[in-house]
Amino acid sequence: MFAATNSRGYMTSPALPLSSTVVDSILFRDAFGTQKMRDIFSDGALIQRYIDAEIALAKAEARVGIIPADAAEVIARESRIERIDFDHMRHETDIVGYPILPLVHQLVEMCGEAGRYVHWGATTQDIMDTAVALQVRDAIDSVADDIRDLRGILRDLAKKHRDTPMAGRTHLQQALPVTFGYKVAIWLAMFDRHQQRLAELRPRVAVVEFAGAAGTLASIGEAGFAVQKAMAEELGLGVPATTWHVARDGFAEAVNLLALVTGSLGKIALDIMIMASTEFAEVYEPFVKGRGASSTMPQKRNPISSELMLAASKAVRQHAGLMVDAMVQDFERATGPWHAEWIAIPESFILSSGALHQAKFALGGLIVDEARMKHNLGITKGLIVAEAVMMGMAPHIGRQQAHDVVYDACRTVNDKGGTLAEALSALPAVTAHFDRATIDRLTDPANYLGLAPAMVDRALALSVEVSA
Repeated sequence: MFAATNSRGYMTSPALPLSSTVVDSILFRDAFGTQKMRDIFSDGALIQRYIDAEIALAKAEARVGIIPADAAEVIARESRIERIDFDHMRHETDIVGYPILPLVHQLVEMCGEAGRYVHWGATTQDIMDTAVALQVRDAIDSVADDIRDLRGILRDLAKKHRDTPMAGRTHLQQALPVTFGYKVAIWLAMFDRHQQRLAELRPRVAVVEFAGAAGTLASIGEAGFAVQKAMAEELGLGVPATTWHVARDGFAEAVNLLALVTGSLGKIALDIMIMASTEFAEVYEPFVKGRGASSTMPQKRNPISSELMLAASKAVRQHAGLMVDAMVQDFERATGPWHAEWIAIPESFILSSGALHQAKFALGGLIVDEARMKHNLGITKGLIVAEAVMMGMAPHIGRQQAHDVVYDACRTVNDKGGTLAEALSALPAVTAHFDRATIDRLTDPANYLGLAPAMVDRALALSVEVSA
């Protein structure tokens, strides 16, 4: 039997898992996230970042001469997270609506006489925004590391399959031959661009926020900019051009970039899922006994990592829209949109890290069935290279006549069976210019890859040049 419920009807046994979202769920958290990213956005890490911001503020103000140096030393020494009464802080946060005043109350008590200088000249949003900027900075670095690893996996895969022919598909129909390496090179180029975007984004969001009640630094006076700069230096953050209490483009850009990253992962996931379907059977996620198994169909091998990547891309995309909506804020301090960020930012980074983790697993051990790709390339009996035959014949009989001849041959294959090579070999307009060996060469899909292999080479060369 479980323990009794409390007065509100909720089970209270400490042995029961209590999480209610996938990012923290004991069942799903490692499917949708990573421990590293959860650690960055955990309650403990967030509160520690609040404390870091308060300590940095005190040190900065002491450097500029706003508060006594010995007071700053006491604040830095005594403000320790292990001394926080979290239950009391939670209770007071429920009342106040924000966690900073409850935190400051405890820090003041910890610091004794020096406590009078805690939070000097700051406003709640200064501390909260600075803390989140620190989290986002670290989270961006983590995502950048994951993307760097993923790019290495994609480079190896593209190089290995540079010349592996397969059917290229448009509108889900076979179109022209490509190579699997070419397909992977397209994936790689997307993440090369994401790596560059992350590097460009970092200095725009890793900035301090210290500006006071209405953002004018009036509480500090002429020394305001000096304190702001010193605080930024203490935390390893940049200095913004202006107060960003209601200018939320930086955080919105960060989450929208995550939407691009997971969108690219979703595209890869969709390709893998379709190619892994029974009828295609061209690639498979790595085999792990029991992974992707069905409770009723023993033969099933579901593409679980790809499914999780696709789900994450959809969720992050929704948060990206929420962040853009949260940019619409009133006057010098918003009345509510800010709170939406508290939901969107942590979840977006956790989901993105989970999707990248799944991608590294799936692509790092991807099973590529080259024989099946070759088989699928031949199921149209040569029709997939009708364009190649037309272009090969055009110099001899003219483009339009070549089109008409090949069109008739394609209809013969569709109506009567056989291969395109056989149908062409039965036409005098063709055999007058081409022997059977030439016809076979023209109708071999492997001979009509265009610049796909060369494009792989170019993508690989450019990928190496992308700054880490």
